[in-house]
Amino acid sequence: MAIRPSKKFGQHWLKNKNVLDRIILTAQLKSSDRILEIGPGKGVLTQRLFTQAERLLSVEIDRYLCKLLVNKYGEVDNFLLLEGDFLQLDIRELLQNFPQFANYNKVVANIPYNITGPIIEKLLGTISKPAEKQLESIVLLVQKEVGKRLVAEPNNKTYGALTVKVQYLADCEIICDVPAKDFYPQPKVDSVIIKIIPRDIAQPADHPKFLDSLIKLGFSSRRKMLKNNLKSIIGTEELTTILDHLNLNSQVRAENLSLREWINLSNTLNSL
Repeated sequence: MAIRPSKKFGQHWLKNKNVLDRIILTAQLKSSDRILEIGPGKGVLTQRLFTQAERLLSVEIDRYLCKLLVNKYGEVDNFLLLEGDFLQLDIRELLQNFPQFANYNKVVANIPYNITGPIIEKLLGTISKPAEKQLESIVLLVQKEVGKRLVAEPNNKTYGALTVKVQYLADCEIICDVPAKDFYPQPKVDSVIIKIIPRDIAQPADHPKFLDSLIKLGFSSRRKMLKNNLKSIIGTEELTTILDHLNLNSQVRAENLSLREWINLSNTLNSL
């Protein structure tokens, strides 16, 4: 029986070989790499990965695709397939019986558009709780709009809470555009290949948990000025004074603050 892409799981299968080549090139694979792939689908990228890396761990939620992958690659020694929802699985616990696949150092995947943010958060962690294990790189095929948000700079309409939170933990780069016609079925939007490099935080916030909450509150209503969004934690006049001290306009909105300015604001407010 032919397996069709599932709307339920947001499946869009890549059919352009040149894009696959670009993903592999971007991942800069070495024979010693241990890769995590999320959503292998029918395995077109999967085969490229396990032939070039030391180990490949793939996680697939669709049971029918899991059967297909087992039939195709079940005898491959350096490939392990887990069936389940990546966002819900406790991978560390599941891999206790497969320790050789546990310490993956790179992620390479074509992920569902509708859960891109949660997947990135699980891989990177959050400002208040960064991932314990830092990956070397994350190469993803994502919706173009999400990719633009990840690399956005202040004073841009695509710059938001996700931008600040991810850029606190990693450097992001868009590699190339991937048009909708390169997928089956065609999604309604274009995509991009994006590379994320997790890194140590050069100047971390004094209280990361507070910064995390402050960003969420600051971006809660994009059209409002920051002093209106933060009314629940500080008076307007007092915040105006603080903004002036930080050389920020009193009419500033959340999207106008750079990552460094968010950190400075968080440190100042938390010290009151």
